[in-house]
Amino acid sequence: NENSSFGFCDTTKKLVDVAALLRTAKAHSLAGLGVCVQREAVMETLRRMSADVQDGVSDGALLPDEFMNSKKAHEVPAMAEVVASLAKCCRVKQVIDVGSGKGYLCSYLSLRYGLQVFGIDCSSVNTHGAQERNRKLKKFSRAYQQHSRVKSNQDVSAKDSSSGKEEEGEKANQWPTDQKGTAVEDNKKDEEKEDHACVNMAEVQSCASLEPTNNDLSIANVLGDNALDSTDADSEDSFFTALSPDIMEQATPRVPPSQLSLEERERRKRVNLERKARNGKANADNNHLFSPLTSYVTADTELKTLITELEDAVMVGLHTCGDLASSTLRMFVAKPELQAVCSVGCCYHLLSEMFDQDGQADCETAVFGFPMSQYLTERACFCGRNARMSACLALERVSVGGGLPMESLFFRAVLHVILRDHYDAHKSEKRVGNVYSKASSFVDYVRRALRKLDLDESKLSDSVIQSYHDLYSPRMNEMVAFNMLKVTLAPCIEGLILLDRLCYLKEQENVSDSALVQLFDPLLSPRCYAVVGIKRRGIL
Repeated sequence: NENSSFGFCDTTKKLVDVAALLRTAKAHSLAGLGVCVQREAVMETLRRMSADVQDGVSDGALLPDEFMNSKKAHEVPAMAEVVASLAKCCRVKQVIDVGSGKGYLCSYLSLRYGLQVFGIDCSSVNTHGAQERNRKLKKFSRAYQQHSRVKSNQDVSAKDSSSGKEEEGEKANQWPTDQKGTAVEDNKKDEEKEDHACVNMAEVQSCASLEPTNNDLSIANVLGDNALDSTDADSEDSFFTALSPDIMEQATPRVPPSQLSLEERERRKRVNLERKARNGKANADNNHLFSPLTSYVTADTELKTLITELEDAVMVGLHTCGDLASSTLRMFVAKPELQAVCSVGCCYHLLSEMFDQDGQADCETAVFGFPMSQYLTERACFCGRNARMSACLALERVSVGGGLPMESLFFRAVLHVILRDHYDAHKSEKRVGNVYSKASSFVDYVRRALRKLDLDESKLSDSVIQSYHDLYSPRMNEMVAFNMLKVTLAPCIEGLILLDRLCYLKEQENVSDSALVQLFDPLLSPRCYAVVGIKRRGIL
C-alpha cells in the first residue's frame, strides 16, 4: 500500500497491513541485518591468531552437565571456550567475571582452562555458595583425573597380557555404563568426546559428592530413583563407594614394614615424599584459581583496590542484569589492565535511560544504561519500559509452540484497568511481581496485588472485582494478538540495545576490534548475543 509505511497507515497511524509489519520486523532484527558474527567464525579466527601461544587446557578437569541445569550446561562451555581463546590471544591468565552469581562460568574457566578467575557478585550468599560449589567440583575433578590415570595404566597392562586373557582384560577395563546400559567410550582424542565421557561418569559421582540445595539442580531430578539421599552426600566414604569398582585403584596387599628390606623401605619413603611434594604444589596452584568476591560493581569501581593481585585480564559477564552489562563495557574501555571483554546482557527492562519520550535528558544521573553510544545519544534515543520489557520476550521459543502465559497477562491487564478506575493509579514505583503463581482465582490475584501495592483492598467487593474479569474476557483474543505483535517486535528492540553497545565500542580509540557474536542456541538461551571487544589489533 503506497499510503502506508511498515504496515501502518500514514494518515491514521493504525496498523493496516500485518504482513508488511512482519516483513519489516524480520528485516530489522539482528539476523535480518546480517551484523552478527557466528561463534564458530570467531573461534576459528582466534585459533588462527593464537597458533604460536601455548594452550592452557587442563587434563580432564571438566564440569559434567549434571552439576548444572540444561540451560547452563549449554551456555557455560560455549562462552568459556570463547573467553579462554580471548585470554590466549591477549596472553593473559586472569579473568574477571562480573555478576558471577553461582560461579558456574568461573569454575569451568578455572578447572577446564587453568585460568585465574575472580568472580564478583553483590550477593554474599552467591559468593559463599560459589566457593562451596567450586570446592566440591575440585573433589570431582581429582577423582576423575585419578580414574583417567588408572584407566590408562590398565589399558597398557591389557595390551601386554596374553591373548587368552584379552577378553577378560577388556571387560575389566570398561567404563561404567549409564542408566540405559550404554557404555562410555574411553581415550577420546578430541575435547568433544572427552566431554561426553565425563558426563556419564558424573551420573554416578555427582549424586554422592553434591548435597542437593534449593539453589542447585536437584540430582534426584537427573538420576530419578537411583539418586542418593543428602546424608550419603555428606559422607566422604559414600563418594568413593558410589564409584564403579574399576574406577578405583585396587590397593595391593599390605606388607608389614618389618618384612621389607632396608632398600625397599628407603625407596618407598622417597616415593611418598615425591608424591606429597607434587600434590602440595598442585593444591597450591589450584587453590587460587577461583576467588569469589562480594562487591557492588559500577563503571567507577577501582578493580586494583578490589583485586590486589590483579594483572592484565579479560572481563566477562554471563547474563549481567540491566545496567551491569553497560558498566562492564565502560570498565573495559576505562581500565588499561582489561585487554578483552565478552559480555552477554539480560533484563533489558531494568536498564536506566538518559532521555524521556520528549527527548529531555535526566540531569540528576551521570551514567545510564541506554543509550551508550554517542551516535544514539546525539539523537536523544528513547525506548521506554514497555518496549524494553518486550525485548525480553523469546520469539524463537514462541515460534516453535512455546507460547506465552496468556492468562497471567490477561489478569495483569485487567488489574491495570481496576487501578485506573478505583485508585487513580497509572504508574507506581512498586511492582506487583509474580503474584499470579500464588493466586487461586482472579479475585485472589487482585487482592494479593493490592496488598503488595499497599492499596486499600476493602474498597472493592469480590463481585466488583469479578465483574471486571467477566467484562473483558470476551476480548481475550485481542490481547493474544497484541502480545504476539510484541513478540514479533522483540528482536528489533533487543537489536537496538545491543547495536548501541557495539557502536559504543566502535567509537572508542583504544578498542581495535569488536563484534556482536551469537554464542548460544536461542531456543535454549534466548539472550544469546555477546558483545566482544579486544584492545589488541588484528584479532576479530
